[in-house]
Amino acid sequence: MRLFSDPEQIPQSYGLRIAVGLIGYFLIMQILGYAHVVELRLLNLFILVAGVWYALKRFRETHPEMNYFRALVTGVATAAIGALSFAAFLFIYMISNDALMQAIVENEPMGRFLNPYIVACIVALEGLFSGLLVTFILINYVETAEVNRPIG
Repeated sequence: MRLFSDPEQIPQSYGLRIAVGLIGYFLIMQILGYAHVVELRLLNLFILVAGVWYALKRFRETHPEMNYFRALVTGVATAAIGALSFAAFLFIYMISNDALMQAIVENEPMGRFLNPYIVACIVALEGLFSGLLVTFILINYVETAEVNRPIG
């Protein structure tokens, strides 16, 4: 597919890969009966880090003069596409499988105030902010051109 090889669509390509990884991990935890263990969400961060890292690495390979801002945009866009795609999947999953939403309502402290819309929005925001933080950290390990070259 052209989407996965086009150097101008790196955020879309790696963002979808992040979403597939997150969805796969969620479904595996659901099948194993660990979907209710909130602490396992921390492992989502490793999927996000890997996706953003490989997106930045691929962008660096295809664009030799990658500046700091372009790297930031690429990383955040990659994470945003992955997080929003996963949130959309989660929203559809919770609407079609009422048992998960009911378990959230019964077991979480603020659960009675939640519905699939709010939960999907929270997951999307969590993914967006995690992606922003991850990108800021990873940019320091990817060689970028100087933002402003000093005069003199």
